[in-house]
Parts: sequence; C-alpha cells; structure tokens
Amino acid sequence: MSAQPLLATDRAALILQLVPYLIGKGEVSVAEAADEFDVTPEQLRGMVEKLTVIGLPGEGGFWQMANDLFDIDWDLLDQQDLIVITNAVGLERAPRLTAREAAALLAGLQLAASLPGVGDSGVVQGLLAKLARGASSAPADVIVAPDAVDDVRVTVAEALARGVAVSFTYRAPDAAPTTRTVDPVKVHIAGGQWYLQGWCHLREAMRTFHLERVSELVLTGIPVAHGGERVPELFEPSDTDVVAELRFRAAVAPLLGEYLDRATVSTAGDHSVARLRVADARSLKRLAARRGGDVEILSPDAARRAAAAWAEAGLDQYR
Repeated sequence: MSAQPLLATDRAALILQLVPYLIGKGEVSVAEAADEFDVTPEQLRGMVEKLTVIGLPGEGGFWQMANDLFDIDWDLLDQQDLIVITNAVGLERAPRLTAREAAALLAGLQLAASLPGVGDSGVVQGLLAKLARGASSAPADVIVAPDAVDDVRVTVAEALARGVAVSFTYRAPDAAPTTRTVDPVKVHIAGGQWYLQGWCHLREAMRTFHLERVSELVLTGIPVAHGGERVPELFEPSDTDVVAELRFRAAVAPLLGEYLDRATVSTAGDHSVARLRVADARSLKRLAARRGGDVEILSPDAARRAAAAWAEAGLDQYR
C-alpha cells in the first residue's frame, strides 16, 4: 500500500476510533490494525506511538502524572509488531452513579413497573439490578410507598394478562355509586393521578375512570370482547363534557400545560381567560390550589364551590 498523507483532522478522527478498538482487542498486530483502518503499517505505528502523549489534562491543562497518559508495551511493539495498551487512562472504568442519583432512578423505575405491561416484561427488573450495581455506594433498597390505588392497579394488570373483564363500584363526584363491568385496555398516570381506560358494558363505549373513585374491584370470568376498540386520548373532549372558565396571570400560562391545549384563550393586559371543556369541572380544584392564587375558577359555580371546599379542608388539617 502506498502511503497517502493523513490530514490532521483525519488523523484525529482515526485516533478517536483507534483507542476503543485497541482496548477491545487487547492485543493486535500492527498489520491487522492497519488493514482494519485502511492505512499503512507505518502510519498506524506513528499514531500508536503518539498515544503516549495523550491523556487526561491536569490543572491548567498540564499532565499531572504518568498514569494520566496512555501507555503501550514498547517491547512487544518493537520486537513483535504487536500493540497492547497498558494504561487506558481509566476508559475501561464504567461510570458510577451516586447513591442519590441511583435512588431517584430506582424510584422512577419502580413506579413504571406498576404499570400493566411494563413491569412484567423483565426489562424493568434488569434495569433495576443494573442501576443498583452502578451506584458509587450501594443504596438501601428503594421502596415506593403504596397508595390507595395500588391494589386496583394490580388487579387490572392481572385482568389484562388473563384477558377478562373487571367489575367494580364507581363513585363519581356528586353522583350515586354505580356498578361497572369494564374490558380494561390501559392504565395511565397524568398529573399524579391514575386512570383506567376500557370498554364500559353499562355505557357501551370506551370510558376513562379515575382510580381513586374505584372500589370493590374484582376479576370476572367474562372474556374481553372490546379490547380492539379505539381508545380515546386521556383528556379527549366528549359530548358529556362541561365548559369551564379560568382566569389566570398570563405569565403562568406555560405552567398550565395540557389544560390549555384545546382551550380558547383571550388575553387582556396581564391576565388571560381560558374556556375549556372538561369531563369533571370539579377536578379543576387541584389546578387552582397548585398555582397559589394565580388561577381563579370563574365557572361553573360547582367547580368554584369544590375548589373552595377543598382548600378549606386543607386548612382544617393545620387547625
């Protein structure tokens, strides 16, 4: 092979590829490596020799110690034309998470594992084990405290696995409890709230159920017959929605997220008014409370009363 001059940029790119190649090989001949990178043996030898002046920068950009530089087995190179890197400047070391970082990721994965179809795949459990091993100091077992809907999620997951419907009592706000039989399709979490979507045998349509309002849930022996029906978006408008009005400071609009996605917004000065359709206007009480006075519910009156009562109940906890 005739030697072709290597541009500095080409040489730098080759060296970036050469280092992990040599580390992965462990031991390789100059000829084999040159053939792999489509350069002459002389060019490759020159790049390998230059590795010994490359490494980790110290303070002020100067090399601190010999261990901060790549090194090779010079005897093998000179006598047998073999390349072996003897100091890889720590590149073989895997990055380590701090205990705090690992705990945060483990908690998120455990939450994801509670979703039907996610935690039973084996992938999440594998990631949990890898994260635990990747922490710089082994964290204590991370346990996500169960809440009131955990049993419901577990039963729904079992129903999905068996392909059967579930039956439960549903208590919508300001309405008498009803018994529902549902072909479960999806479980979602949005805004910290859990929802079940499925085909309601009573309404003969896809419906979304807030899991905090579900109780006495049991598996049935009824095979799922409507699992293939179209599942609407979680907050997709329907004919039964009510129109609500919110008044808020224009500066907090980015914090209202999905509430404004399908809303009609008018702005005057520093404040805006949004008209939006919601399945249950009383659910806006959480939004008003989280924004600390920056959001006011204008209508309907039932939503205003619900927000005031919710705030009052919260204050009672401090009295």
